[in-house]
Amino acid sequence: QVQLVESGGGLVQAGGSLRLSCAASGRTLSSNAMGWFRQAPEKEREFVAGINWRGASTAYVDSVEGRFTISRDNAKNTLYLQMNSLKPEDSDVYYCAARLATEVGRRIDEYVYWGQGTQITVSS
Repeated sequence: QVQLVESGGGLVQAGGSLRLSCAASGRTLSSNAMGWFRQAPEKEREFVAGINWRGASTAYVDSVEGRFTISRDNAKNTLYLQMNSLKPEDSDVYYCAARLATEVGRRIDEYVYWGQGTQITVSS
């Protein structure tokens, strides 16, 4: 059984940076595309960034393009999200997820494994 555990969340001032990590266990995910999603209270979960199985292809939601960078280390079975120039509107619970497919997906229903989430709060 695959488990995904996010870490690195917390409170940061606007303009600051955070790095999220997502450690996978139970099986290697080196052949799986992975992604980051976020969700605010009473809102739908939304796609933030995705990366294909070997890290050669990435995708981002427009609102984070140029500020966030998704990456992975397959040797460590770990996914990362480097978040720079954070804004208060980036405050959400962030989830990592994995697909069964190898290429990037943007839809929630394309992902089968999910972490429990980590809270990011950006103060103005």
